[in-house]
Amino acid sequence: MAIYRFKISFEDFDEVTREIDIKTNQTFEDLHRAIHRSTGYNADKSSSFYVSTDNWIKGDEIAILPNDRKINNGVALMENSKLSNFIEDPHQKFYYIYNFERPFDFHVELIKIILENDPKIDYPHLFKSTGEAPKIIEKNNIGGFAVSSAPTSTDFDFLNEIDFVPEDTEELEAMGGRGIMAEEVDEDSEEEEKDDFADGDDFADEEYGSGKEEDY
Repeated sequence: MAIYRFKISFEDFDEVTREIDIKTNQTFEDLHRAIHRSTGYNADKSSSFYVSTDNWIKGDEIAILPNDRKINNGVALMENSKLSNFIEDPHQKFYYIYNFERPFDFHVELIKIILENDPKIDYPHLFKSTGEAPKIIEKNNIGGFAVSSAPTSTDFDFLNEIDFVPEDTEELEAMGGRGIMAEEVDEDSEEEEKDDFADGDDFADEEYGSGKEEDY
């Protein structure tokens, strides 16, 4: 039985790669689960391989846990799809999206075909692992972290903007809120300036008012 050796790399993390040996008659589900034994991710997530061109343009889809729309469209299922049925090139490529809820994109490339399998090895087999897979925050795992994330809100967060730490509490109390109330102080100053101008207007009337009564 021949063996395919696939190189799997994160699209956004080139330094993280896996090389997996797998029998030609095994399925895409076998490859899918082998990838996530090597990354530590939960394999029971809706994911898909796509037959790809050399430029990583996606073609036919092979899915696991597909949604109803894909099922109705007759998508190929990983558990029913043997790898050998989709290999048309000795350097065949597949574009792979893991977990459509929080997707990670991978490049999967056939890099070697080994004519004989090793009877001492249980396939799929992790041949080589390079780099640590980035961790993913699960909805029920607050302690996890993601390598990159975008803020979910554009609202101004005062404590985060000033790099607040719990030890700063005493300083804030000692300030008595003076730093935060700066806008109110400015408003008071503006009111005082307006009062000054009002007094000046009365003075102008006293100074020039008699000139209107003089006869020339």
